[in-house]
Amino acid sequence: MKYIQNTDSDIQKMLDSIGVSSFEDLLKLIVPEKLRLKDKLNIGEPKSELDLIIDTDNIKRKNKALTCYDGGGVYDHYIPSVVDFISSRSEFYTSYTPYQAEVSQGTLQYLYEFQSMISALSGLEVSNASLYDGGSALAEACSMSVNISNKDKILLSSTINPSYIEVLKTYFSHRGVSIEFISHDSGISSKNKKFNFDDYACVVIQSPNYYGLIENWKDWSSEIDGRAILIAVSDPVSLSLLESPGECGADIYCGEGQSLGNYMNFGGPFLGLLSSRIKYVRRMPGRIVGKTDDLNGKDGYVLTLQAREQHIRRDRANSNICTNQSLMALRASVYMSLLGRKGLSEIAKICFNKSQYAAKAISSLSGFKIPYGYNFIKEFVVESKASSVKIVENALNEGISLSSLTGSNNKLLIAITEKRTKEDIDSLVCFLEKQ
Repeated sequence: MKYIQNTDSDIQKMLDSIGVSSFEDLLKLIVPEKLRLKDKLNIGEPKSELDLIIDTDNIKRKNKALTCYDGGGVYDHYIPSVVDFISSRSEFYTSYTPYQAEVSQGTLQYLYEFQSMISALSGLEVSNASLYDGGSALAEACSMSVNISNKDKILLSSTINPSYIEVLKTYFSHRGVSIEFISHDSGISSKNKKFNFDDYACVVIQSPNYYGLIENWKDWSSEIDGRAILIAVSDPVSLSLLESPGECGADIYCGEGQSLGNYMNFGGPFLGLLSSRIKYVRRMPGRIVGKTDDLNGKDGYVLTLQAREQHIRRDRANSNICTNQSLMALRASVYMSLLGRKGLSEIAKICFNKSQYAAKAISSLSGFKIPYGYNFIKEFVVESKASSVKIVENALNEGISLSSLTGSNNKLLIAITEKRTKEDIDSLVCFLEKQ
């Protein structure tokens, strides 16, 4: 019970008040004897704080420092130190849900600013205060579309991140909604097959897609012509270089916000982004923070339009997601505020230049090629004559972290961020040359 300063006398007073003679007797009242673990836990003898620190330091030394080229929706971007400093302040780090607006103005304001910045990136009028991650954001966007249209079919590009697709399938596994797919041609969503868009609640196109390639939302918007809701999925850093989803005719935007000031974290926690046109605002899941005036005419911030099952009748709720990734959204807000629109696009340009350099260098190697071309910003597919699984294994021994393309044994998915130096990229090329 570290940091809880209860003396033996304090403990005995509490036990006397409860009406038991010992802590063991208290446990017997709470946990029946037959349910209690009889064997000792295999965790060794008790240790002092100093000994525990020495043990954990020894474990940490076994970690390898890897140069990261992993992508697939999670990226190794540089995070300014001030993001860690501000987000670790106790008033943010330990704050709870801001139900009481009068004592939560700081939290509510940064969430409002977060929403405003995501709306600026997406080109759509309204954003919520965040969702769990990119996968849940896509699932909630599709759920919005089903609720808005009262249709029971959704159409997905096969170039969407496979992890997002799996989340989506889970969401709709018992809702009577069928999922159909658009095939791809050289990594880009194909228009060869004609669809009757009147039958679908939504059409979902990711750009840059899972292969890193830029898709054309405008073409799809023209093709759909208002007969279904167009959902655009995108990485927010890449959005700083592209025409926004709103400008391209998308109705809803969703994405993964991890690249905005959040670490890779071995797969989470992450940050789901969701924006839409104002006409759909009452169908949005989660929380939306609004700006108003207080009694003295000063700016004030409040939770508004909370159409979630915690606040209203469950059968009328837009979603059963009852929270948001507030701390992750704070980090994203600090990061975007520091960089601004110009700084964010500069980061994307650096990623573009470095990834193009890397792809061209790799394509010059014998046994390697870039099968889907160079229409990407920071992530691309490499095809190899050698096994991609074996290459990934060998790379780990050389201090390099690589990933195979999902479902392939001869393709790598490589992401190059601003953190990778020319020397890093040249070392990667030299490593691949030996494979």
